[in-house]
Amino acid sequence: MTLKRYGAGETGAGGKPLPFARAVEADGWLYVSGQVPMENGEIMPGGIVQQTHKTMQNVIAVLTEAGYALEDVVRVGVWLDDPRDFWSFNGVYAEYFGAAPPARACVQSSMMVDCKVEIDCVAFKRK
Repeated sequence: MTLKRYGAGETGAGGKPLPFARAVEADGWLYVSGQVPMENGEIMPGGIVQQTHKTMQNVIAVLTEAGYALEDVVRVGVWLDDPRDFWSFNGVYAEYFGAAPPARACVQSSMMVDCKVEIDCVAFKRK
């Protein structure tokens, strides 16, 4: 089995190196690290709707770089800072996954960075 890493050695907020890959591919499976509403190394301001859109755009960017699409996603993990954001988050999330949503877990969690949402996923594409 061959592993391919995407985005290893990149920097995050404050120019600090990130000690993980954005994604790792193994035998058709793609494991995407948690994405947050980051742009140019900084967390973008805004409410849950704006931050969810940016986070999903970041997830899509990693999937695209690896040759996958949202249709290939089989599982999503979601962390919300505030459980009161759940329904607003769901509205945005549904815009991206539509009628063929993947399996999903969604929990409340204190974030390691100053954001409202983090999303990771696992995708599969037969090679």
